[in-house]
Amino acid sequence: MKKVILLFISLISLISLQAQDSVSIINQNNPSYSSVSQTKEEISRYPYKTSFKRDGPVIAVAVGLTYLGNTLIKNKDPLTLAELATKTRDKIPSFDRGNAGFYDEDIDRASYIPFLGSFAVPLVMLLNKNEGRNASHILVMYLESLSITSALFTMAAGTLDRPRPLVYGTIASTDERRNKNNQRSFYAGHTAATASATFFAAKVFHDLNPDSKAKPYIWAAAAAVPALVGYMRYESGFHFLSDNLLGYILGAASGILIPEWHKSKGHKNLSFTPQIGKDYKGLAFVYNIK
Repeated sequence: MKKVILLFISLISLISLQAQDSVSIINQNNPSYSSVSQTKEEISRYPYKTSFKRDGPVIAVAVGLTYLGNTLIKNKDPLTLAELATKTRDKIPSFDRGNAGFYDEDIDRASYIPFLGSFAVPLVMLLNKNEGRNASHILVMYLESLSITSALFTMAAGTLDRPRPLVYGTIASTDERRNKNNQRSFYAGHTAATASATFFAAKVFHDLNPDSKAKPYIWAAAAAVPALVGYMRYESGFHFLSDNLLGYILGAASGILIPEWHKSKGHKNLSFTPQIGKDYKGLAFVYNIK
């Protein structure tokens, strides 16, 4: 999976750079597209802003952390027979014992279908007129969302040792249960990456098609696909419930918040407001759904 994600990120990066170069040429030849002379109508049609100065370092750091995380995962040690003998069901938190010992290779392989398919969803959306005219910004944001999601889960998997559910049973072979690749259950990378892709697509569609009656269905599909992936990772014995829940939440947050962060002034629905009262001080986080 890690090789697939790194290859995909590299591909999107190349496409993004080419798209940005094309937009720069258009801006030079047609002043009506410049930020200085944009009309209110044009601003509403092009709500996102991306820049190499701001987004380049974020993407570079995220890709670097992904590489580091993958290196840490690769250097993990397999379980010894003595260590394997200690991996009993009672050592698992009660809320995660539901699939302890599960192992199904067929479900594991099948989970890659919605997982890999989800990566194409934001790209297919570019065929739509509103998304197409924002292609360069969408591609940069998509790369950023995926790279951040990848960095978070590879670093977590690389630095934390948590055996997969399959380790706690006898369905999988002893060699499979000891395999170092199965000592990185925390947290669910498939679920996180899928949620990042689908929620990103839904968020962008929501922003660029505010009057569309399809929005509820788009959001429902965005929520359902990573839930399906999480269920399949659970049933296959590769991730616990908590692994999938955390992956789902972090992936969805990345998919939604990255486009919101790139909105032009006047389009932002996300805000942080200081709150001061008689007996408290704090910061209010507000997200308005339009």
